[in-house]
Amino acid sequence: MSEPKTQPTDASVEDFLAAAEPARRREEGRILCDLMQEVTGEAPVMWGPSIVGFGRYTYVNSTKKPADWPRMGFSPRKAALTLYLASTPETEAMLARLGPHTTSVACLYIKRLDQVDMGVLRDLCVASRDEMDRRHP
Repeated sequence: MSEPKTQPTDASVEDFLAAAEPARRREEGRILCDLMQEVTGEAPVMWGPSIVGFGRYTYVNSTKKPADWPRMGFSPRKAALTLYLASTPETEAMLARLGPHTTSVACLYIKRLDQVDMGVLRDLCVASRDEMDRRHP
């Protein structure tokens, strides 16, 4: 069986963020990186070629094989910023106050960081950190 493609690497987070497109994503990536580093107390690490992750936990995937994943992370993709945060009972209420965004099962997508409430985004990150601490001490 193959290893998961998304694993921590030695690649430079700063170089990755400096190359993000469009240009707005570079600054947004740095802002998210600073926010998540402050909230988690963890240094940013590249996971695979496109995810900036903070911390690590092990989960058992659908094939019953343990796999590692960042406790929190993001990717400054061209179409939208993709944030990887744990859901909590408070998430839905916070998202209602965040500003323009979309979600999927495991991701929060933000097209423009300057259109969301950064205080609410910080609260989402704190709640995610606390939930991960609870689930994976």
